[in-house]
Amino acid sequence: QAELGVNEHHQNEVVSYMRFARFKRGMCLKTVDSCFQDLKDSRLVEETFTVDEVIDMLDGLQSVVHSEVESELINTTYTNVLLLRQLFSQAEKWYLKLQTDVSDLENRELLDQVAEFEKSEYTSSNKKSTADPIKPKLAPLNEGGSELLNKTVAYLQEENEKLKTRLKTIETQATAALDEKSKLEKSLRDLQMIQGDQKNNANQDITELENKVAALKSQFEKTLNDSTANQKFLEEDLVTTKHNLLKVQDQLSTAEKELEKKFQQTAAYRNMKEILTKKNEQIKDLRRRLSK
Repeated sequence: QAELGVNEHHQNEVVSYMRFARFKRGMCLKTVDSCFQDLKDSRLVEETFTVDEVIDMLDGLQSVVHSEVESELINTTYTNVLLLRQLFSQAEKWYLKLQTDVSDLENRELLDQVAEFEKSEYTSSNKKSTADPIKPKLAPLNEGGSELLNKTVAYLQEENEKLKTRLKTIETQATAALDEKSKLEKSLRDLQMIQGDQKNNANQDITELENKVAALKSQFEKTLNDSTANQKFLEEDLVTTKHNLLKVQDQLSTAEKELEKKFQQTAAYRNMKEILTKKNEQIKDLRRRLSK
């Protein structure tokens, strides 16, 4: 049996379309035959005809046949467009961009191969029709494991986005804590300068200033300790988040390998690998930002 160079599922789809095309072709030929038969039944009722009468009959037949053939060719074109639309719609769900080579449609070698395939398929179909009927098999589930892998990748990508948002929030909190620490240190330096300028004032003023400085130092130390504890918590949270990112990256890598294994014979494999590569680059960029 001639092969078309595609997997079994796609070859069965091709066979289904060829049966549909064979049926439409047969209907068109029957229509053309009926045009000739109508001419025979309606016009060829005399034994002799003049040249003008023959020309008139042939012109009428030509007009009818031309109209029928043109209508069938237009309908075939529209049917092929609908078939391409189905294929493109399925490809777009996987973010694929299919391309066609119109020059191959006139490749005589490929056309002969398709003709041989149709001939062998038609012969085998006739043999199957004369044999015992075969029990129908259950159709495979639509997409199956591929759909599950796709959902897994989508879930991991969503988790990745959540972790990125969490990281951004933690970075904002850490920056705010550092700014607060800088402000407190500046306030302490200002107070120390004021204390140095007022050493010659009265003892009461000095005592009051010392008390204020002591209170501010105590408040500063408390705030500094709180900031240090908060900073330590943020650092631990950053480490945890980094581990989660590495875990998500590992899960994405596992999902990518499963997709590569599932689609190693399709164009979806290359497109999905490109998407995961871009996502890994984003994670690497995020790790560089964390390092800075």
